[in-house]
Amino acid sequence: MKRIYGDFAYSDAPRQGCWWDQTCDIPDRPALSGEHRCEVAIVGGGFTGISAALHLAEAGVKATVLEGRYVGWGASGRNGGFCCLGGGMLDNAALDKRFGRDGRMAWRETEMAAIRLVEGLLDRHAIDVDRHSDGETQLAHRPKDFDAMRDDLEYYAESYGVEARLTRPEDLVTEGMNAGFHGAITVPIGFGLNPRKYITGLAAAAEAAGAQIHHDTPVTAITRQGSGFELQTPAGRVIADRVIIGTNGYSSEDLPDWLAARYMPTQSSVIVTRRLTQDELDAQGWTSRQASYDTRHLLHYFRLMPDNRMLFGVRGGLLANAGSEKRALERARADFDRMFPAWREVETPFNWSGMVCIARDRMPFVGQVPNQPGMFASLCYHGNGVAMASYSGAVLADVVQDKVPQHPDPEAMQRPLARFELGRLRRAIMPFAYLGFSLSDL
Repeated sequence: MKRIYGDFAYSDAPRQGCWWDQTCDIPDRPALSGEHRCEVAIVGGGFTGISAALHLAEAGVKATVLEGRYVGWGASGRNGGFCCLGGGMLDNAALDKRFGRDGRMAWRETEMAAIRLVEGLLDRHAIDVDRHSDGETQLAHRPKDFDAMRDDLEYYAESYGVEARLTRPEDLVTEGMNAGFHGAITVPIGFGLNPRKYITGLAAAAEAAGAQIHHDTPVTAITRQGSGFELQTPAGRVIADRVIIGTNGYSSEDLPDWLAARYMPTQSSVIVTRRLTQDELDAQGWTSRQASYDTRHLLHYFRLMPDNRMLFGVRGGLLANAGSEKRALERARADFDRMFPAWREVETPFNWSGMVCIARDRMPFVGQVPNQPGMFASLCYHGNGVAMASYSGAVLADVVQDKVPQHPDPEAMQRPLARFELGRLRRAIMPFAYLGFSLSDL
């Protein structure tokens, strides 16, 4: 396997302090051994792969998931738990230029459909995910950002058909959002959840429908065999008619070779406090349980969870080693202290990091790998994979069967990924990008 970070990034070390691991057990599942045959082999046991497996199994297709560690080990089991709008990074002007107004509106409808799909899965399979938050709130870190939010009211009305709500700076305290911001906008779409409980429930539903899931089964090579494929693993092999690649930020440059330089993994770090008392919540003036984030390009995302722990996330380090991990978490804690000064003495015993996946053209890809009939991939959700990865797996479940997807499948998701400049050295771009973002956030 060829990966662009060192071994540390792909080890258990970055997730050792993950709070979600304390909330839900992952069932043991055997590693694959010997020869196995299936209709669709799925590489990766995250939201993409497990959603695809569930929807395939429900359609009567024999699907097998090959997961290198265990279900939810990657970003799907260690993210911030925001089920919200997103998945791409292009604004309306860029979408109009690339896909036309109809294409742009189709993409916006897809963002909403992704959230509805997750809601439907939670209801249909009775998955308890500690759901909370009425939509999502963005907070202005500068006065001019609140001025821009007034124009965003029209944007949300046109793009999503919803009425967003402004909160004036002087009203933030009343709404339990006292953290030094200059106003806010709340969009009534989306919610917060426990991602480990979600992926665990999703995997159980997939197995109940007939899918097979193997842990500790990294795929080391994929080769074409007749009209199908052979997937090699350390202790066996799988012969499959078709293959889905669902490895996102934990992908390898050579599985398949087409992926090389077409995705950019970048770290995000999260800290979680101990349970806060009511006196501590009142001292800071933050009692809202809204899933929240600020207007910075290098944004902070945070939410008070149902058990009164505060989750706080930031963009992580650029080097992905033990030293950079430590520094990234120290920066996260320093930003937390500045935002919530009344909680400077509150412990944050849980901290971890994971990979966000970015595309060169800033939109996800869901479809057939170019020049590889029968091989499909879905990745690059730009930090919004809870909804979009789940949705993309459902879309692929139809596409891999040569069916017209029953869910919206806009052109914006179908264009193959473009290559980043500098190839395997593309990480060198990120310090300059982060510097530009930092300057723009001043």
